[in-house]
Amino acid sequence: MERKSPLFTAFIYISALLLAALILAPILWLFVMSISPAADLAAKPLRWWPQQMDFSRYRTLLSTVENSAGAAFLASLRNSIEVAGMATVAAIALAIPAGWAVSRTPSVSWSLSLVVATYMLPPVALAVPLYFALAHFGMLNNVFGLALVYLTILAPFTTWLMKSGFDSIPKEIEAAAMIDGASLFQTLRIIMLPLAAPVISTSALFAFLLAWDEFFYALLFTSNQRAKTLTVAIADLAGGRVSDYGLIATAGVLAALPPVLIGLLTQRALISGLTSGGVKG
Repeated sequence: MERKSPLFTAFIYISALLLAALILAPILWLFVMSISPAADLAAKPLRWWPQQMDFSRYRTLLSTVENSAGAAFLASLRNSIEVAGMATVAAIALAIPAGWAVSRTPSVSWSLSLVVATYMLPPVALAVPLYFALAHFGMLNNVFGLALVYLTILAPFTTWLMKSGFDSIPKEIEAAAMIDGASLFQTLRIIMLPLAAPVISTSALFAFLLAWDEFFYALLFTSNQRAKTLTVAIADLAGGRVSDYGLIATAGVLAALPPVLIGLLTQRALISGLTSGGVKG
């Protein structure tokens, strides 16, 4: 094994620390803002750490008292989980057979390229037709309608990821299964899905994050707590004449927790999925 010089090792560690600092610094500052009294946030020069920590904003946003800011926040949190969850499950259910079909039929790969090209369109170009379609079917201000809109965003992306994952699985495995008498569905269910599990997990995680963070369509197609998502609810906190920046920061911290927890729980599958196909042998 080739020995690395101490200078190179130090460079690697310093680079890793700098990258971690760049990633974690905004998150740490968001948390500091969430526990800082309003006077500290308005102080000049700025106080980088509060003289007295204040967790009252967390109690405010996690309150279940009817018609309170906490009730509205928790309703938006529930809507975001429902919309992102439904859109992700539907996108993966479509992407698995579609990605497998495109991977094993190169002659139709142009169709996937055409679908992925829809990402080149700005969201505002699709806003009007989507709005009229939802209005026609009575799905405006509806979590299911919003999940369908998100599906149009997630399905091409997840199909492309799944196609890349299936490309890394040798076709000879499928051929051997079919020689042993397995049907097409059995080959997909028994052979391909377990082998593609890391890519499926990665696709699901990225799809959930895309749906969780989406703001534009959620702002256009929702109007009250029946379907309003977390991103719109946080924007509403900043929409008044006087904004409580500490409360906005608290909402940001709470909104970041579900994706972080999901990422921690699936980190092994995520790393395996991201590196899938990187080494061929």
